[in-house]
Amino acid sequence: MKGSVLVVNSGSSSIKYQLVDPESGEALASGLIERIGEPDGVVTHRHGGVDREHRGPIADHGVGLQLAFAMFAEAGIELASAGIAAVGHRVVHGGEVFYRPTEITAEVLAEIARLSSLAPLHNPANVTGIESAMAALPDVPHVAVFDTAFFHTLPESARTYAIDSRIAREFGVRRYGFHGTSHEYVSGRVADVLGRDLASLHQIVLHLGNGASASAIAGGKAMDTSMGLTPLEGLVMGTRSGDIDPGIVMHLRRSAGLEVDDIDDLLNRRSGLKGLSGVNDFRELRALIEAGDEAASLAYRVYVHRLRKYIGAYMVTLGRLDAITFTAGVGENAAEVRADALAGLEGFGIEVDAERNAARGREARVISTDASTVAVLVVPTNEELAIARAAREFER
Repeated sequence: MKGSVLVVNSGSSSIKYQLVDPESGEALASGLIERIGEPDGVVTHRHGGVDREHRGPIADHGVGLQLAFAMFAEAGIELASAGIAAVGHRVVHGGEVFYRPTEITAEVLAEIARLSSLAPLHNPANVTGIESAMAALPDVPHVAVFDTAFFHTLPESARTYAIDSRIAREFGVRRYGFHGTSHEYVSGRVADVLGRDLASLHQIVLHLGNGASASAIAGGKAMDTSMGLTPLEGLVMGTRSGDIDPGIVMHLRRSAGLEVDDIDDLLNRRSGLKGLSGVNDFRELRALIEAGDEAASLAYRVYVHRLRKYIGAYMVTLGRLDAITFTAGVGENAAEVRADALAGLEGFGIEVDAERNAARGREARVISTDASTVAVLVVPTNEELAIARAAREFER
């Protein structure tokens, strides 16, 4: 247990956590605290193959973590005295200020809170989780690992929006990118799987979950990414629209009388697959399609069309392509998405082997044909391990 890292991913009404051995990569324990602030809260905790559950009111993030720590104790682990090296926190937005793992001080926490204007759905929850964890474990370093960090070095041409430059500078308007911890981890694993030097690879990584993003990576450095100032831009997602004409916002304000908060809610929570089909879970979407639901079929086709559009754009951005990799919940599990996204691209050296693609597994694997000049892979992401290894560097 000594030298392990507790990884905390705090949302507005939930906290995911994992106790990780950074050396072996093993998850020693994990859990999910849900419906914080509601009377029917639940904590699910797994350790040693045993699942534990607590149901009842969870007043706030601090109470939730205390319940989780009590479950650790039931399993024989007293976190306060277990020799934990550090606590790693996923923080969504680092702005221009944070672009590497950073030990959290009062000043750092205040800056993360100030950046909430750039990520109003995420950073406030991250701050709350950090405060609760620091109160529970005050004697170990707490380290923030930022979703935006990997994309800090985007070329100016890729990160710059074509709006008034003075306004952009004053209000921090640029493409920041998100899911950076995942894109960095997965692109590194691709090099391992292929037995290639990361510095030699030009690759596209497709992080497809309820939130979804694409990246173009050359020599281990991000050259472009689909998410922008916020996680709303880019691919069609579970509940987010992805790319739209900005004029739609003004049109809805003027013609439909929607306020800014209404439009924000529409584009972030009631759009994407859910807006088109009524569901945002891919398993439910597939069930609807198989039942002949036309709205679900259209939602799927829109999703794949946008995905192919980004793949094509990033092939041109990179100039040459060595690998395309699918990761996250949909990317790792939806074989039909992988097949449809790359269908008909044999002329570009991209050939998916149907049998390899259909095979299921938890290990990183190549699913392209032996003749394909571009490797196609499925690589499970492990953001928790990446965060744990970054936080371990701050061990005292």
